[in-house]
Amino acid sequence: MDLQAFFKMSYGLYVLSSAFDGRQNGCIVNTVTQVTAEPPKVAVAVSKKNFTTELIEKSGVFNAVPLTQSADMEMIGRFGFKCGRDTEKYYGISFAVDENGVRYPSQHAAAVFSFKVIDKLDLDTHLLFVGEAVEAKKLSDEPVMTYDYYHTVVKGTTPPNAPSYKKPAEKHGWRCKVCGYVYEGEELPPDFICPICKKDASFFEKI
Repeated sequence: MDLQAFFKMSYGLYVLSSAFDGRQNGCIVNTVTQVTAEPPKVAVAVSKKNFTTELIEKSGVFNAVPLTQSADMEMIGRFGFKCGRDTEKYYGISFAVDENGVRYPSQHAAAVFSFKVIDKLDLDTHLLFVGEAVEAKKLSDEPVMTYDYYHTVVKGTTPPNAPSYKKPAEKHGWRCKVCGYVYEGEELPPDFICPICKKDASFFEKI
């Protein structure tokens, strides 16, 4: 096990994945925290509404991939703004499989950490899983995407199921289904391009 891979951990954006009974899924989280070094353990909070949470509870395993700064909003939108019960998150993208048989994205990935669940705490809206590492690999020297970088540079928004989500003031207009950007106005121009994820008007829904 490459313990130096844990140096890649930060308060940032992670793809958290799990698998059970043939179903593979992942979601975006920002709460992966190393809590002990020997043996290496982490704690991660995940919304009870997430399909990934259900898979972790059933399988007892999960992995976490810290995203690099090159990760685009299409990837973040895939894992952070879509429901795994309706979407095959890993369809059409490059991925690898960890020692537990769980997929993880192999592009825009700084490292991969694989865990077995050793404890769980109910936090009302979220579950806090404590995992002991069974595998850790450094995948890239590229800087990781911190949560601050995601908001200030990428200009990303926070998914509603995230622990740090705060309900924004009500807006009327059109919302991008990929990144959550809101265009305020009654009519969305047909040639409009999302300034965050660069998707066209067909990816917007009326709110």
